[in-house]
Amino acid sequence: MSLTTAAYAVHSPTTPLEPWSFDRRDPLPNDVLIEILYCGVCHSDLHQARDEWGGSIFPMVPGHEIVGKVTRVGDSVTKWKVGDTVGVGVFVDSCRDCEPCRSGEEQYCEQGMTGTYNSIARDGVSVNYGGYSTQITIDQDYVVSIPEGIPLERAAPLLCAGITTYSPLKHFGVKPGDHVAVVGLGGLGHMGVKFAKALGAHVTVLSHSPGKRDAALALGADDFVATGEEGAFQANTAKFNFILDTVSADHEYNDYLGMLKLNGNMVLVGLPNPTKVGAFALVGKRRSLSGSMIGGIRETQEMLDFCAEKGIASDVEVIQADYINEAYDRMLKSDVRYRFVIDIASLK
Repeated sequence: MSLTTAAYAVHSPTTPLEPWSFDRRDPLPNDVLIEILYCGVCHSDLHQARDEWGGSIFPMVPGHEIVGKVTRVGDSVTKWKVGDTVGVGVFVDSCRDCEPCRSGEEQYCEQGMTGTYNSIARDGVSVNYGGYSTQITIDQDYVVSIPEGIPLERAAPLLCAGITTYSPLKHFGVKPGDHVAVVGLGGLGHMGVKFAKALGAHVTVLSHSPGKRDAALALGADDFVATGEEGAFQANTAKFNFILDTVSADHEYNDYLGMLKLNGNMVLVGLPNPTKVGAFALVGKRRSLSGSMIGGIRETQEMLDFCAEKGIASDVEVIQADYINEAYDRMLKSDVRYRFVIDIASLK
């Protein structure tokens, strides 16, 4: 048995998203069926829909920031019940048996995590379709609970933008009193500011757009540096313990590395084109340049619980499904504060 599902899909890299329908699988014994209520729109959706990273599978239903309600459970499901409010993030399966999977870091699965969309399922045949759709069937082990108190539309981007910024801040041990800089103030950056501040850090936003000063301070940042201004990097030499770089546009890493203190860490979560890193920018103060991506299921749940405790949620603009192509165009212009979220009721 299969479940006819309404969606928005893209059928080639050069065509717009449009209404489409497909069949979800009926829940297997370990599966849950989720009615999708909201789905965030990630910049990576656009990259994959336009095949900018290569290997895109069409037709494609994007979306990996999913919040909804459990409507059915398989016979072997023990973690969830009908009516639970849950989330689904960037991946829906992993090998489960490699060292990263066993340690709760499925995002670094040695066989490769299985993406929520634009991926082939573990059966080697089925294509996974994402959250720009009315329902999703998923193994219970790859579902997280959305705590009470977080508005559901504002919870959706936490499943990607939230965990992408929370994970490195926690992994590298950001603590009260640390001086943390967040590079960029978009969908990722605004969450980085909120998390770093909630962890007790003194937070500075580094942006090439001077007009974002007020927005940065309103989000809780303690300071703002317009990096395009003359002398901005020199005036902030060796100032920060940690820099979270959320920018995907090309920029010069070496300038930012010079802003780190002794033993400081700069972590990339944006995905710009390759750039050269000078050895002297690292060795002089034993600085480190690292990368990070999303978190595993356990850490994602930890992040959501932290958000509920601290009153943190994404700042979003809720849209109807038929606005998705305009939303993509606006994302390219950075014309959103700070994440589009589709109201999936508009698909029904």
